[in-house]
Parts: sequence; C-alpha cells; structure tokens
Amino acid sequence: MEKFRWAYVGSGSIANNTARSITKGDHLISAVYSRNAEKARDFAEKYGAAAYSSFEEMLSRGEFDAVYIATPHTSHAEYSLKALNAGKPVLCEKPVAVSEKEAAEMLAASRENNVYFCEAMWTWFSPVALAVKKWIDEKRIGEITGVKINYAFPGVMMSKNSRLLMPSTAGGALLDIGVYPITYCYNLFGFPDRIGCRGKLKNGIDIEEKVTLGYEGFDCVLNMSLTRLKESCKITGTLGEITIPVFHMAALASLRSESGKETFTGRTDYLTEFSRAADEIRAGRTESLYIPHKSTLDCMRIMDECRRQMGLVYPFEEEKN
Repeated sequence: MEKFRWAYVGSGSIANNTARSITKGDHLISAVYSRNAEKARDFAEKYGAAAYSSFEEMLSRGEFDAVYIATPHTSHAEYSLKALNAGKPVLCEKPVAVSEKEAAEMLAASRENNVYFCEAMWTWFSPVALAVKKWIDEKRIGEITGVKINYAFPGVMMSKNSRLLMPSTAGGALLDIGVYPITYCYNLFGFPDRIGCRGKLKNGIDIEEKVTLGYEGFDCVLNMSLTRLKESCKITGTLGEITIPVFHMAALASLRSESGKETFTGRTDYLTEFSRAADEIRAGRTESLYIPHKSTLDCMRIMDECRRQMGLVYPFEEEKN
C-alpha cells in the first residue's frame, strides 16, 4: 500500500510533534502551508514536502490525500471550511473550533460536500481509552458512583506571548486542556443532565475551573488548571474502580473489581491516530467511528455552557456584537 499523503496547515510545535511520529509509519507529508513562510520552508525541507505561499494554492495545486490542521483554534473553522468546500478530507486539531456555532458550520460543510472531517483527539483513537470504555459498558465495576479527573498544563512557565495565554487566540484552560476531561466523560457516559462550572479568570482568559457534569446517580468532577494539579482519573463504581494515571495520553489503565485486579497497556500516539483516520478516509467514510460528529458538537456545547457560566467572552467575539 502506498503511503498516505498529508497536507499540513501550520508548522509549529504540534505540527512538528505529529510529523516526527507519523513519518515513522506509512505516512508522508507532501505539502505544507503556514502564515510564516520561513517556518513553512524549514518544515518542508525537514520532511520532504512542498511549501506553499497560500492555503488556496496548496488546495488547488498540492498533491495529497487529506489536510491536517495544526494552527491555533481561532483559525480552525476558516481553514476547515475552505478545505471541505474544496472536497478535501480534514483531520483538525482539538478543539475543532471556539464555539458550537463554528463547529456546526464545519460539520455541515462535511455533510454537504460528502467529505471526511474528524477532530484530532488522539485519546479516543487510543486502545487504552477504548479498553476503559469497554470495561464501563460491560459494567465491570458495577453502577458508576463517581468520577474525578484532574488535568493541568504548566501555562505559567510559558511565554506571555504563547497562544495558550492570549485572549486573542482563545487561550486558557477550558478550550485547550479542558476539552480532554470533558470529552473523556462524554464518550463514556454521553451528554450530561446537568452542567456546572466555577472558574477563575485573569487577563482575559480562564486559568482554572471546576466543571461538574451531572448524570443519573453520579457526578463527573473535572478540575482543570494552568497553574497547578497533577493529572489523574479515577472512576468509581459499586463493584470496584478504574484508574488511569495519565488519562489523556494513557499507556496504562488499571481495573479493580470483585474478580481481582487487571491492567491494560497500550500506546496513545499520533501514529495510531493518523493511521486510523487514514484508514477511514481510504474506506470512503465521511465521519469517524472513533470521534463521531455528534461527539464533537456536544462537547463544544458543554464548553459553551461553561464559558457562559464563567462569563468568558473573547475580544474577537465582542467585536462581532
């Protein structure tokens, strides 16, 4: 089988991280576009790709099988819509958009053009996360009584100009890292009956929040922060518990139940994610089995509600009103 050809949009850290991983497998990067022409040329030289001076030129002249979007999430909708309307499959980094409204427009374009679109949430392409879901569905720990997830990213150690800390690029804890625990609970239990959010805002972004997703008989309590917390996930049931120490990129999940203890090991990596997405595109799918469109839209809806409760509005949203 020939290698799957990707056209990259963006040449920053996430683009380089994914490129290093996927080029070890049956993938190659054949085209790249970045607003920073020098970085695009350097990236193209490193990975043997063609660099393009405009996104439109890459779409019309580039030779590739799908587009991978690795820019700040404020530009995800712009690039995704152009690619989808040109009939190009898209794998778009999380979060796919800034709001449910933007995400809905992207998914509508996927349907209308009958072309693949998927959120690049590597957690749910991972065999470890899929094993945890199987344990839950099989009621290996009985009825769920509670879920607690902590997730942090050291934003305080980053440059003040980092996109993660800037309101103009929709920085903050919720959209960039909160999407992980929110999506994790959604994929296990579905859309919640209740959503509660208390957060701390500073310099136009959210630096931490506690999100409670309420389900019949239990709550998922999610703590996200740019300043503190260690990553952990514990799911408790009437017959035992599941723990995933580094849940968003898990290599290990542990189950304790009436029948004893067991573990599941595997890899959460970009290569698995890109390979499974490529297989779906080759199979002619327009929607991923791993991350269905409804999942992406519902999780954006949850984050919209969290922002509403915190009073978090980005400057570019105020300008539109």
